[in-house]
Amino acid sequence: MAVARYHIIQGYISREKTGTVRIRITDDKAFLTIKGKPAAGHFARYEWEKEIDVTEATELLQLCQGTIIDKTRWIVPAAEEGLKWEVDEFHGKHDGLVVAEIELLHEDQVVELPCFVGKEVTDDPRYYNANM
Repeated sequence: MAVARYHIIQGYISREKTGTVRIRITDDKAFLTIKGKPAAGHFARYEWEKEIDVTEATELLQLCQGTIIDKTRWIVPAAEEGLKWEVDEFHGKHDGLVVAEIELLHEDQVVELPCFVGKEVTDDPRYYNANM
């Protein structure tokens, strides 16, 4: 059962192999996020994020490349203490797509997959928000 819900609009100013620069508006807050490239054989990557003014974020979305992503994020507690699933329900161009993600405490952590998790797509770049 979900414990929270957020509406997210996001776009990418830069989508390079070395990293991305993302603008995101989540309900009434906005963020500029820079993500680095994961090291070979790993999923973890450097991430820097700063809250910015929603008006500025709205202006910066005009500079974004590709499709602006519109999604609803549902927060679902995981069976493991302190972990949570982020379940994204996409709208617009990707309407009907649902992706569940969990941030682990360390890369080799084992988690129990809930019944709503289907195909594993961690290594499939088609499901990276930056590629949509």
